[in-house]
Amino acid sequence: MVDAIHDEPAAEPVSDSFRWTQLAIGVVCMVMIANLQYGWTFFVPEIVQKYGWTREAIQWSFTLFVLFETWLVPVEGWFVDKYGPKNVIMFGGVLCGIGWMVNSQADSIFMFCVGQVIAGIGAGAVYGTCVGNALKWFPDRRGLASGITAAGFGAGSALTVWPIQATIANYGFESAFFSFGLGQGIVVVVLSFFLMAPRKGQVPEPTNKGPIIQSRRQFLPTEAIRHPIFWLMYAMFVMVGVGGLVVTANLAPMAKDLGVATVPLWLGIPALTLAATLDRILNGVTRPICGWISDKIGRENTMFIAFAIEAVGIYLLYLYAHNPVLFVILSGTVFFAWGEIYSLFPSTCTDTFGSKFATTNAGLLYTAKGTAALLVPFGTGLAASGNWGPVFIIGVVLNAIAALLAIGVLKPMRAGMIRRSAQDPTLQPAE
Repeated sequence: MVDAIHDEPAAEPVSDSFRWTQLAIGVVCMVMIANLQYGWTFFVPEIVQKYGWTREAIQWSFTLFVLFETWLVPVEGWFVDKYGPKNVIMFGGVLCGIGWMVNSQADSIFMFCVGQVIAGIGAGAVYGTCVGNALKWFPDRRGLASGITAAGFGAGSALTVWPIQATIANYGFESAFFSFGLGQGIVVVVLSFFLMAPRKGQVPEPTNKGPIIQSRRQFLPTEAIRHPIFWLMYAMFVMVGVGGLVVTANLAPMAKDLGVATVPLWLGIPALTLAATLDRILNGVTRPICGWISDKIGRENTMFIAFAIEAVGIYLLYLYAHNPVLFVILSGTVFFAWGEIYSLFPSTCTDTFGSKFATTNAGLLYTAKGTAALLVPFGTGLAASGNWGPVFIIGVVLNAIAALLAIGVLKPMRAGMIRRSAQDPTLQPAE
């Protein structure tokens, strides 16, 4: 069944409560797949200890997860834009469960890679569909809606930091992979039956009020990827994304190298556990906050502020990460200033290229995360001796460059492009 048919007669507008219900379903789906990425760091030390492999070797399976999570999203997005979200979400939920169950039985790096590839395809199907659906349901609050949806992925794993650690400690990492993979997959499959895309007329029209400028032209994916603005955003996404992914994949090894992992802090909670929980919360909270701010002051202005904070946060982490209290605070700052890319870039992409093909176009941009993931093993290798300084400094430089590009290049380019398309009737094809 096709959920969204763009050429059919306009439907009656739906209530805000209906739109928020659709958003809430997407958020829960995102929470269910969050551990596939953010829970991985807890498994790495146990896998390395059991099999004696190097961190760099096992982290290639994480890189493959992110690659397949991101680079297939445009394909999955095409199916969503054409046939609706239900079947794609169901497909993703099944693969997410299978992927971690494969990990639970893996006894070689190859099999962990297989499990992570399967989980990555599933996670990408769920992630891309939910974000794309939020962008379509809320053209009037695109930053906030995409931010809330992405927050489910960023903060969802915070709910299970302790349960996963406890399961690993008491029953082994294999049991944790199996039980959490199966449970999360089942929830996603059930929720897939309730998710749908908006029909024409059910949601407000794009607006150019205030600091938000939105194109009324609906760019085909083949048009979007030929535009310089797309590749500028892609490069910025990679610059900011790589630092966050390196820290995400290596938080536990990093804490151990710095000698702060087991230091008891608030209520006797070890610094690593406290940092991991706080990082995931802040990584999720920043997405709707920055999305909402971008609805008020503009996408590029928000990018500049966030990327600059990220650069400063990473530099301070470079200076003071050996202090357990500052490790917790500063790693949280880094995650707060990094997580917003998953609300700002999709909303900026859809503002620029239109909502008709939002899932596919935003999915094409999301592949930048996969490109950034290719650098994770190299970042891990730079710190093979336990010295994380070079990794931190590279992160500072990349975020500073991205901040300047946002305000000095992306902002005027987007404004000029949308102004020209609005003035030229030949650039306004029928939807």
